[in-house]
Amino acid sequence: MKSIYLVLDMQNDLIHEDGASGKSPLGEQVRSREIIARTAAAIDKARSKGIPVAFVRVAFSDDHREANPNSQVFGPIAKNGILKMNAWGGQVHAALAPQAGEWDIVKHRVSPFYQTRLELLLKREGIERIYCSGVSTQAVVQATVRDAHDRDFDVVLLEDCCASPSAQEHANSVASIGRFCTVTTADAAFD
Repeated sequence: MKSIYLVLDMQNDLIHEDGASGKSPLGEQVRSREIIARTAAAIDKARSKGIPVAFVRVAFSDDHREANPNSQVFGPIAKNGILKMNAWGGQVHAALAPQAGEWDIVKHRVSPFYQTRLELLLKREGIERIYCSGVSTQAVVQATVRDAHDRDFDVVLLEDCCASPSAQEHANSVASIGRFCTVTTADAAFD
């Protein structure tokens, strides 16, 4: 089965210790769960097995014109001026280093399928299985799992490469999407 690994929203503003969320509960969970190191290892493993890696970013123009100012999620992002597409905060963390030719899917909403080229590229490449992980579990990870499932992809979640603002929120999110995907760890994935 042809597969891909989607690395979801692993951007400086969200996961870097100096990013906008670095000192937040999400940043603390990213550090305590060693999400960056685990994700880097998963990326290396996928590449070594010949599984393509693609990066999904939530990012906006400098003026945040794509952000809904009335959204509980995107309004504060625009107000605080974070996750700008071409700024440091909107870029994938350097430890995860996208390689030349790997997809960069920019989204302006929670789901990576909503008004992006992701589904078109997956279908064109004949992808049947999506491995995924990222932050935050209750947002982009849940949306990816549910939307991919409903588009008839086989979905595998790398649970130990995901984080939410609290351990409980992460556990609740994984429990709620477990029926739509296979839940595994980075060590057990890609075999």
